[in-house]
Amino acid sequence: MATADADHFRALATRELPRLYSVARRLVGPEAEDAVQDCLLKAFRGFPALENPDAAPAWLVTVLVNCCRDRGRRNTRRLEDSTADEDLDRFSLYRKIADEDPFPYSDSLHLDFLAQFSRDDVRAVLLSLPLLYRAPLVLVHMEGFSTREVAAMLDAPVGTVLSRLHRGRKLFERRLWDYADENGLLRREAVR
Repeated sequence: MATADADHFRALATRELPRLYSVARRLVGPEAEDAVQDCLLKAFRGFPALENPDAAPAWLVTVLVNCCRDRGRRNTRRLEDSTADEDLDRFSLYRKIADEDPFPYSDSLHLDFLAQFSRDDVRAVLLSLPLLYRAPLVLVHMEGFSTREVAAMLDAPVGTVLSRLHRGRKLFERRLWDYADENGLLRREAVR
């Protein structure tokens, strides 16, 4: 790699490192540093072949997503299939909160429910999702990529990404409720 390319890559990596680390933490949790390191190594090797310098930040995220997917495959060697839960599509967090009424004297029931969660709680729920669903959720809802961009990053059809987003949101809602129930976030407010 030429010195000018190396300098451009160093500037790009320095500028994008906080975002890369943030995405990696959401995708692979405690293995984020290793995933970012893998990403930067692969990106450094492929940087001279990058045709459009304006696309470099999205390209880096794509490399990172692929590194996270590879890391996930190595760690699990089997895809957690949450699609077997047939009533997942019927689950509605909004209806569940209304039906269960965990905060009986609340005028803003749903906001009170969400206020029980710290960043760490939300991160724990997010990391409990299979990477298959977590990656599109993070990239679209947290990083602001379009579904078309995410489809290109994941090398999947747009319809597949839309389906994974829908199922991922439903699974996140279900696990958010379960997490709240298991960790006493529902009973704590009701006792006050």
